Amino acid sequence: MLATWIWIIIVIVALIGGAAIGFFAARKYMMKYLKENPPINEQMLRMMMAQMGRKPSEKQVKQMMNQMNKMQK
Repeated sequence: MLATWIWIIIVIVALIGGAAIGFFAARKYMMKYLKENPPINEQMLRMMMAQMGRKPSEKQVKQMMNQMNKMQK
């Protein structure tokens, strides 16, 4: 009877430990990913359009940001 309780406790501790390790590993991976590939903001969009030889108006920038946000959903 005692051995059964020990196994149950070991399994519960292992599950909690695995969940904690998985959470922190996933968090670290996402932080690294966002650092290497930041999301596009309005300033980056203006630079991209300027490199293409266009001088974007504020309205164009807002429209493109809205389109990109809609595509992500």
